[in-house]
Amino acid sequence: MDLSENEHNYLNSQPLGRLATLAPDGSPQSRPVGFFLNEALGTIDIGGHNLGRSQKFRNVQRDGRVTLVVDDLASIDPWAPRGIEIRGEAEALTDAEPPRPGFSSELIRIHPNRVLAWGLDSDAFAAPLARNVEHD
Repeated sequence: MDLSENEHNYLNSQPLGRLATLAPDGSPQSRPVGFFLNEALGTIDIGGHNLGRSQKFRNVQRDGRVTLVVDDLASIDPWAPRGIEIRGEAEALTDAEPPRPGFSSELIRIHPNRVLAWGLDSDAFAAPLARNVEHD
């Protein structure tokens, strides 16, 4: 995955993000998730307890279009938001190696197509730095 050093370090420092999937009626559904950079595959992997029984997992099985947002405040004085949005195609895996002890064998694997970032390599109030992800 083509991330800047700051983006990479930021994602590795954050424990939670919000995953947006498409519900059966086409409306967006957003849920907090734990995520992991899968360096070997260039993906973002989402795991959890009983992930296979969740609505987000079923949503991905039906329609793989997703967005993961990870953001926080670097400071509140001065106000300094920062974050990254990753849009992509996800797959719902049912027999994966759990990324953390206690997690189930289901996994949502995001193959990024577009990355938008703010406050990491640019001013937080400028337009987000956006780019498409090149796939081999």
